[in-house]
Amino acid sequence: MTADATAPDAEGPARPADPVRANRARVARLVSIGQRLGYALFAIAIVAFFVGFAAGFTNTVVLVIEVCLLIGSLVLAPAIVFGYAVKAAERDDREHGR
Repeated sequence: MTADATAPDAEGPARPADPVRANRARVARLVSIGQRLGYALFAIAIVAFFVGFAAGFTNTVVLVIEVCLLIGSLVLAPAIVFGYAVKAAERDDREHGR
C-alpha cells in the first residue's frame, strides 16, 4: 500500500491512513458545517430585517436579528479562517508531492 491508500473501516467507509490527513478531513467537515450554519444565521437575520422593515421593528424582531448576527459571526469567523488553513495545507501538500 502507498501512503495515499485508505484503510477500510469496519464501521463505515474507508478513512485516510495518514493521521494528519484524517485530522485535516475532520477539520474540513467542521469548517463546512460552521460555514453553512453561519451563513444560514446571516440569511435569517436578513429576512428578519426585511420583515421588521415591512411590519415594524418589534423587540422580538430586533432580538432575532441581533442574536443571529452575533452567533453567525462567532461561528463563521473561525470557520473561514480554518477553511483557509485547510486549503493552504492541501495546496502545500500538492506542491511538495505529498
